[in-house]
Parts: sequence; C-alpha cells; structure tokens
Amino acid sequence: MENPAQILGNTAGGVIGFSWLMIALPLVGAAILLIGGRRTNKWGHLLGVAMSLGAFVVAVLALVQLLGLDPEQRRQAVHLYEFIPGMVDMGLLVDQLSISFALLITGVGSLIHIYSIGYMSHDPERRRFFAYLNLFVAAMLLLVLADNYVGLFIGWEGVGLASYLLIGFWYFKPSAAVAAKKAFIVNRVGDFGLLVGMFVMWTTFGTLSFAGLGDATIEQNGTVTAIGLLLLLGACGKSAQLPLQSWLLDAMEGPTPVSALIHAATMVTAGVYLVVRSGAFFFPLGSTAALVAGIVGTATLLAGAIIGCAKDDIKKGLAGSTMSQIGYMMLGAAFGPVGYAFAIGHLITHGFFKADMFLGAGSVMHAMNDEVDMRKYGGLFSKMKVTAITFIIGYLAIIGFPLLSGYFTKDGIIETAIEHNPVMGWLAVAGAGLTGFYMSRMIFMTFFGKARWDKDAHPHESPAVMTVPLIILSIGAIGLGAFLVLGGRLYQWLAPAVGGARDFVPAFHPFSVPGLSTLALVAVGVVIAWFKYGKAEVPVTAPRGSFLTTFARRDLYGDALNESLFMRPGQWLTRLAVFFDNRGIDGLVNGLAATIGGSSGRLRRVQTGFARTYALSILFGAALLTGALLLVGNL
Repeated sequence: MENPAQILGNTAGGVIGFSWLMIALPLVGAAILLIGGRRTNKWGHLLGVAMSLGAFVVAVLALVQLLGLDPEQRRQAVHLYEFIPGMVDMGLLVDQLSISFALLITGVGSLIHIYSIGYMSHDPERRRFFAYLNLFVAAMLLLVLADNYVGLFIGWEGVGLASYLLIGFWYFKPSAAVAAKKAFIVNRVGDFGLLVGMFVMWTTFGTLSFAGLGDATIEQNGTVTAIGLLLLLGACGKSAQLPLQSWLLDAMEGPTPVSALIHAATMVTAGVYLVVRSGAFFFPLGSTAALVAGIVGTATLLAGAIIGCAKDDIKKGLAGSTMSQIGYMMLGAAFGPVGYAFAIGHLITHGFFKADMFLGAGSVMHAMNDEVDMRKYGGLFSKMKVTAITFIIGYLAIIGFPLLSGYFTKDGIIETAIEHNPVMGWLAVAGAGLTGFYMSRMIFMTFFGKARWDKDAHPHESPAVMTVPLIILSIGAIGLGAFLVLGGRLYQWLAPAVGGARDFVPAFHPFSVPGLSTLALVAVGVVIAWFKYGKAEVPVTAPRGSFLTTFARRDLYGDALNESLFMRPGQWLTRLAVFFDNRGIDGLVNGLAATIGGSSGRLRRVQTGFARTYALSILFGAALLTGALLLVGNL
C-alpha cells in the first residue's frame, strides 16, 4: 500500500498553480454582493452564478492538467503563504481526491445557483441569498483543497457560518431562526472534537500538514485512536451522523436551494471527506476508529431510513434520506481504500440524484404555493411532467434500480461491508429495503393517485431556468455510477491519494447473494409502498399511527433525548451556578460590605462636629486616666 501523503516535490504549475482561483472567485463574489448592498440587486444573482461557474471552469482545467500527468505526479502542492511563522504554512493540495470534490462542489453548486435564479425571483433579498451561496461554495472549496488541518478547519468553520446564514435566511420566521441556531450549536459540538483532535495531533506528531503526517511514523495506539475518534466526532457534526444528527431535518426551514446545496454538494459531505482524507493516518482498515466509524454509519443509515418512512413533509423525507445515504458513505469509509472508492463514488452520484430530488421538491413547492405536505399533493405527474420524470430518475437511482448510478455505488458499499463485517453489511441490506419503501411512498404520494390539492392550488411546470438544471442532474443520476465503478475506474483514480494499490481492480458482482438480496428487499419495499400509498387512497390528514410511526415522526426522539440528557441538566446546572453566585459569592461580598457599612454608620455618630463635645470627651478621658494612675500608684 502506498503512502498517500508524499506530496512535496510536485510543485504545481500551469492551471493548478492558479487553483486558488477556485476559492477566490466565489469569495470575491460574496464580498461584492455583501459590500455593494442594494446597488447590486439588479445583477447580483448573475454575478453569483458567474463566479460559481468560473470556479467550475478552473476545476475542469485543473482536472485536464492532472489527467495529462503520470499517476505518481498527480499530487500537486500549491504554496500560498506562511500562516504561523515557523509552524504552519498555508497551501493547497490538488490531487485526485480534492479535485473530485472540487468538481462536485462547483458543478452541482453552479446548477443550484442557476436554479435559484427562478426559485428566488420574487424574493427582495435575492442578492443577499446569492452572496451566501457564493460564501458557502468558497468555504467548502477551502475545506477540501487545503493541504493541512488548519486550512481544513478554517473552511470547516466557514461552512458552518454559511449554513447558519442560509438556514436562517428567512430570519423573520421563528422556526427558521431556531433551526439556524440549532444547526450552529450542534455543529460546534462536533467542531470541538475536531479542534481537540488537532491539538493532540500537533502535540504527538508536531505537524498538522498531510505531507508531515505522511512522513511521520504513525503506529496504532491509544493516542492515535483518540485522534481518530475526535475527528470522527467532528465528522458526525457536519455530516449529521448519530449522535449529532438532530439539526439536519430542522435545517429544511431554509430555502429549498439551500437544502440541495447542503445535502448534495457541500456541508454533509465534509465529514466523509475528513474521514477519507485522514484514513491512512487515523482510520486504517481494522483499527478501532474505523470500526466505530462503521458502527456510526450503520446506525445512522438505519435511523435516517426509519425517519424517512413516516415523514409527510417532502423536504424532511429527503433529509432523512440524506442521513441514511451519508451513513452508507461513512460505512464504506470504514473499510480501507476499496471502501473509500465506493464511499466517494456514492458521494458523487448522491450529489447528482439528491440535488435532482431536492430541486424537484422545490419545483413542486413552487407550483403548490409552497405547500410541503405530500398528503396535499397527488396526481402531479400530468401537470409537471419534466419535474416528475427527473424526480423519478433520481428516485430510481437512490433505491438502486439496476444500471442507474446508485445501483453501482451503494451496492459496492454493501458488498465491501459484508466482506469485512457481515453484521454491518446485512444491516445495510435491510436499510436498502427501507429506502425502497420510503422513496416509493414519496413518489406515489406526490405524483400519482388522486389529486388532493387545496382549492387555491394551480399546479404548473416550473420555468426553464429551474427545469434545465433538473435535466442535467438527472443525466448524472442515470449514467455516472456505471462510469465510475465499472472497470475500477474511480478506485484506480483515487488509489494514489488514499493509499490503495494501483494494480488492483475491485470487482462488481451484480448477481452475488448480497446484490440479489438487496434488489429483492428493495422490490418488497416498493410493493408495500404501492399497496399502502399507490393503490389505496391517501388520507389528507395523517392518521394517528403506532408507537413505531410516532417514533419515526418525532425523529427517533432525538430532540427529546438531547433535551433530557443535555438541555435540562444544563439548565439546572446554570440555575445552581446562578444561586451559588447570588447567595454564595455575591452574598459574601454584599454581607461584608453591609457589615462594614453598618459599623461605619454607628461609628460615624461619635464624630458630631461640636467642639464642646470633643472637650467634654477629653475631660472625661483625662479624669479616667488620672484615676487609673492614682489607683495603680496606691497599689
């Protein structure tokens, strides 16, 4: 196995030498739109789109340059400046892994920008919205292109800031403001783990650069395991994995393009990137940290699927789906270079079909007066054929319909998991069955069956500026998986960056027992959904369900658990601290002050200011002193 971090010596030239433009362009766009204010309202959205597309062009040209190099030369270092003198140099690492993410971020991100022109056309703050989108893209690009954990962390926090601004974009809605704060606070818990992990890393190895760690001798021991678990905590926060998943469904309060950007191209993919980039150092195959990552991924893929089975809100149903699919990626990232390849492959294909479905949901909302309750949809296929067909393509990809993208990437993760840990692998098969059910439920409730619209709803197809991005994304959802997986194309591309053997080609077994079992369970899920939501009439009002249904509708009581374990004890601890401060610290200080003040008040009465009183006091004092002296003399 090769060392993935031996990058020094390949100093970048050509287009890659200007790869910082990928970050600079959207960052400059955000600055112009925010500083320029209302003066940029008329053309601000066009500038935002242009800056994102410009970053995409730079990424494509960088990819072309990498393809023209020998595999061992495809890790290019771009030095920028000395960040902390003598300690940390800031630079970029353009290699097979980072450029794959950069293409996804800028490519899918640009389509979301274009879609937003139509979706946000009537919003008076559209210019500010595009500024935040540009900021989001710039921060995510810094995260994946940085050549050290310091730069990664700066981008990591930039993503957190941008998500807060976008989730709470409609800040005048209390639910949006609360959701933004919740996302920000929950992510700070994960960020604390990442930051402490970096501290321990620096103390142990004296470096935070990927190249420095590649040169260091890293033996699996308690300290290295602790670093891996701390990094995993950070990944759980950004990628909404258990136990830090509670913010993701609430984040649907932001505009729909934000949901697409967070779920498909940026924020939730950051945790997977962190684990894969750190894999050779802190998550090697068979290590404790890798095992825990696999457990977290397995638990989350099942939890997200269960949540998705009971949501009537179309965006929250898709959010549960994202939890589940990121869980699959985290599971794949637990099984070494082959697992990394399938995890990144699923991440890329998921970026296309999930953006397709989120933007498709936005198109439905656009036509249904912003209604999100699927029980008030039905029969929309005839009214919105482009939206419906592209959404259905995304649906077929995510359930793993044969020959579509998800069939290759998700099944690859499942087969790899079964090979290394059968329990996790077969639980992932069960999750695929749940995916078939909840995604089919969404399709039947939205596009088929009897129309259940409100009287004032007049469903219609969205304008071309919104449907064209859907068509492009659906094309990726159809063919990208086969392109990446067959022949081991993606694995061999990523191998030098993640420590894989270049001469190895992972086999894809479409007729294996796990593959056929997965397809069978998916088919069962689809049939059950058809009988329950396709064939049967869907009630407009959600009926009271069983305990399991209520369990899923309330997000597995994640908020209640956090409230019981953290919020309530925190409130009582705060109240106890306030009581101790008021009655203890303040009581002591105030009591001492009152004692001195009272004594001073009484002593002050002795100082009358009258000379006769002082003379009389002197007389009495002299008499007492004389008497005492005479008494002592007689003794």
